[in-house]
Amino acid sequence: MLDAKIPDGPLEHKWRHYKEHAKLVNPANRKKLEVIVVGTGLAGSAIAASLGEMGYRVKSFCFQDTPRRAHSVAAQGGVNACKNYKNDGDNVFRMFYDTIKGGDFRAREANVYRLAECSASLIDQAVAQGVPFGREYGGYLNNRSFGGVQVSRTFYARGQTGQQLLLGAYQALMRQVHQGTVKMYARHEMLELVTIDGKAKGVIVRNLDTGEIERHGAHAVILATGGFGKIYYLSTLAMGCNGSAIWRAHKKGALIANPSWTQIHPTSLPQSGEYQSKLTLMSESLRNDGRIWVPKKQEENRLPNQVPEEERDYYLERRYPAFGNLSPRDIASRAAKERIDAGYGVGPLKNAVYLDFSKAIKDQGIDKIREKYGNLFRMYEKITGVDAYKEPMKISPAAHFSMGGLWVDYELMTTIPGLFALGEANFADHGANRLGANSLLQACVDGYFIAPYTLANYLADEIKTPATDVHHPAFDAAVKQVEEQLHLLKSIGGKLSTDYFHKTLGKILYDKCGLSRSAEGLEAAIGEIRELRQQFYADLFVPGGYAINSELEKAGRVADYLELGELMCYDALTREESCGAHFRLEYQTPEGEAMRNDADFAFISAWGWAGENQPPVWNKEPLIFEFVTPTVRSYK
Repeated sequence: MLDAKIPDGPLEHKWRHYKEHAKLVNPANRKKLEVIVVGTGLAGSAIAASLGEMGYRVKSFCFQDTPRRAHSVAAQGGVNACKNYKNDGDNVFRMFYDTIKGGDFRAREANVYRLAECSASLIDQAVAQGVPFGREYGGYLNNRSFGGVQVSRTFYARGQTGQQLLLGAYQALMRQVHQGTVKMYARHEMLELVTIDGKAKGVIVRNLDTGEIERHGAHAVILATGGFGKIYYLSTLAMGCNGSAIWRAHKKGALIANPSWTQIHPTSLPQSGEYQSKLTLMSESLRNDGRIWVPKKQEENRLPNQVPEEERDYYLERRYPAFGNLSPRDIASRAAKERIDAGYGVGPLKNAVYLDFSKAIKDQGIDKIREKYGNLFRMYEKITGVDAYKEPMKISPAAHFSMGGLWVDYELMTTIPGLFALGEANFADHGANRLGANSLLQACVDGYFIAPYTLANYLADEIKTPATDVHHPAFDAAVKQVEEQLHLLKSIGGKLSTDYFHKTLGKILYDKCGLSRSAEGLEAAIGEIRELRQQFYADLFVPGGYAINSELEKAGRVADYLELGELMCYDALTREESCGAHFRLEYQTPEGEAMRNDADFAFISAWGWAGENQPPVWNKEPLIFEFVTPTVRSYK
């Protein structure tokens, strides 16, 4: 039985109780302890800066050329916090309930409540760092709404909130680098986790500028490496985003929870051709003022402004009148797919729907809309050549976020002692569907306000442990394994590129383990992925040399995706219900809505690695609801 280590007591007292009774490390002992942090996004930069400020010796790794290029920079719309500045009834419990309901009651109560509880502190922290949140005329911080809620709790910096928050965290990180408490290793990719006597004790990394394999030891390892949505190939994620760090940890004993729960974002620019390697996110904040519609006539070829109002179907407003265009992401994406599949799609490939601002511009004036969304409208025009002030945007669902990730307990520690996972790298807070603007929140809260306490609780028992010897046989074995895999990938000498396998895998997953799934499709996908993996190791071609080779880096990541993709399908196949982003065609209401099965599936699936070509080991963590009662999730 998995032990989540949830503290006793009332929901609102659990985190306070934990902090009051957690073990501490005194300042003199902190300088003796080493911590490795992999990833420099919001979660990674926040925890590295926090630990450095506290006096620990920290090594921080990223594969980008600077920590500022971590993918947190791409988040646009905002970050949630229950400050109730709009006096519209918001509070910690309401935010907790919105989040756990938004995740379709498939997350732990205690973790979700802590996320809401810590949210207010984050805004104070960010403002102190100089994050330029949007403000009202009088100077007060402004808020807007995001999907799945009926209050305004989203703080924002136009359409670049992630970038501004990351700059704040980056400043804090580089301050510690300058003071010498944090040592920064840019252009280094983690290729293996090292465990000694069952505890995480270090990592094997590759210097991407030289090809050199390096060993680094520590008393604890933190993975803050983001999600694996790029497994679909076409996604809103940057090309370098990958799931290799968490997958390598998984193969060393860390369980992965709910890997099939991947979010398809409803507002992305649609695919325009086979040549594309990624899709562009358009912030969910646009749904505050934009209205989504399709023509009532199938295969409509008129320009959007030529379609009369009475011939437009505002399908979200029609189907979900209580939330309308601010329905949660999973619901909005499925509704768009249903309209597109039924022949009502728009654009050259008939694969999009309209996002229309004409009413908002008429009601509020173009200057107000430009003030709110100006950079997003400029980005849209730069990419498409269309002025969205005059003509509706075309949007389409796209792979975006991983709710699943490494299983962690209340302390954010994985099933490997000493290995922690923060932010999108873990599964902890979002259930089966993440609400918009909760991603930046989780990353920051994990790094600034949770892990500094829980890591100290672990390290308090390590103060007598000497520095890790990087010449230990466990490091030798890990280096040998890494080198053998790199040489294997380079030596296959086939004819097909890494991108061919990535694209093919992405299409299999999007078609059969994407917005909708079925037993027949998932079983077929498992077989197809196994065949593709065999082909990969028989016919892969990696050009270039061994030392500096971005194609070799990609090959290693796609090799991991080919294993992770199969596990995603296993996870989706065994969950015989529909919940959140996991929509099984066999389990839906007559109206086409998700049909959850609380009697049989109110648990977290946590999968263990059993070896190559072996079925994964299925573990279950029951979800106990003491403070809320799971209900049918309705936004109508």
